Amino acid sequence: MNTFIYSFQSEWIKKKGSAAAWLTLIGGCFVPAIILFIRMYEWEGLSVANQNPHIWEMLYNRNWEFMGIFLLPLGVILVTSLVTQLEFRNNTWKQLYTTPQSLTTIFLAKLAVILILLAEFFLIFNIGIVLTGVLPALFFKGVPLPAEPFPLTSYMKGNAKFFLDCLPIVALQYLVSLRYRNFLVPLGIGLGLYVASMIAVHWKYGYLFPYTYCAYNFMPRAGELKNKDSIHLLALGYTIALLGVSYILYISKKEKG
Repeated sequence: MNTFIYSFQSEWIKKKGSAAAWLTLIGGCFVPAIILFIRMYEWEGLSVANQNPHIWEMLYNRNWEFMGIFLLPLGVILVTSLVTQLEFRNNTWKQLYTTPQSLTTIFLAKLAVILILLAEFFLIFNIGIVLTGVLPALFFKGVPLPAEPFPLTSYMKGNAKFFLDCLPIVALQYLVSLRYRNFLVPLGIGLGLYVASMIAVHWKYGYLFPYTYCAYNFMPRAGELKNKDSIHLLALGYTIALLGVSYILYISKKEKG
């Protein structure tokens, strides 16, 4: 256990100041910042809007509709590829393998860093959503704070679904990024699958493409799947299967330098 903690700390230090760290911060703030700007620009109508009994639900849907369908999958593709490929870009894989830690520990530590960054992104993004509702009331007289109590439980449930739905993307990008030295290969594969998924999202069998799962949260049904909750189970299944394949390919890879 101590070996894993030290390995995780090492991986966490390596990502500091990297493009992945900045992408997590900027990506989490991007959509809320735009919506906050729009709300403050049109502040005269906020006195009525903030009295809406479903104001927090409206802000949640408005932010997540843009983030979940477009930016979240792209951000996951980029961050996963960047973190996984740190050793390839710095030519330090051989140095890493000389340290007294197993391949399993290295595999899990890198994966843990990616998942923590993803959780960090979700936290920043939700703080941004809260600020879109609160800040206009602090800057403009006559604009009240949102009348609806903040629905923490429903927000947590919704975020948990999005988190689960983007895990297959993490798993597949992790698999590809560990296999190829060139950063453009996993990036190209990820973007290609994302574009294909956006085309297939309205296809009745679109649920076979795991990159569509975040988008299905805003659709009445997922193709032939009448129950959208089935998507979350599929996401979990894809994640476990892809991580299993990724682990087997990683530890059995002959050239690890």
